Amino acid sequence: MVPTKEEMRAALEGRQGKELTEAFSQAAVAVCGLGGLGSHIAAALARAGIGKLILVDHDRVDVGNLHRQQYGASQVGRFKTEALAENLKEMAPYVELEIHTVRVGEENGVALLDGADVICEAFDDARCKAMLANLVLERLPEKYLVAASGMAGFGSPNGIRTRRVAERFYLCGDGTSEVADGVGLAAPRVMACAAHQAMTVLRILAGEFEA
Repeated sequence: MVPTKEEMRAALEGRQGKELTEAFSQAAVAVCGLGGLGSHIAAALARAGIGKLILVDHDRVDVGNLHRQQYGASQVGRFKTEALAENLKEMAPYVELEIHTVRVGEENGVALLDGADVICEAFDDARCKAMLANLVLERLPEKYLVAASGMAGFGSPNGIRTRRVAERFYLCGDGTSEVADGVGLAAPRVMACAAHQAMTVLRILAGEFEA
């Protein structure tokens, strides 16, 4: 039996307190890219009681995604937006989800992201990362941006950290590692970076702005 909305709210308040739970429930967060970073960011935020998640990705689940992303084997071939929405509803049945199965770009980015209080950049491609950062900083300067750079390989997760690089711009990761031949993305390290991003979002919404 699925718990009622009131039961879910009471459970969150018992862990987070009424004030934070209320603040999170009123917030809208966009997650751009639903791979190893984005799928875990979305799951963490849904579990924390974020009221609305805007999920943006154009891709489908691939078997190569299963070792580090929030999808099941039976979801291979499905759009990530639809598969993740299904999984999130199992975790947090009352979260409001807005899904966009498109590639975010300069021509549609403002319309897709304008309803968010905080925007999470969770792309694999460096050019996409730069595009989204520039778009938010230049055309949506009132939004908070939480981005990632560097989480590849098998180095210590202690190298992953969060930096506040501008008033409304936070960067999570080690800032140096890149995917290269033979050095891919290890699930625990990607998850560690995603946890940094999700926690940064929650701290911003809690009024804690230092990294």
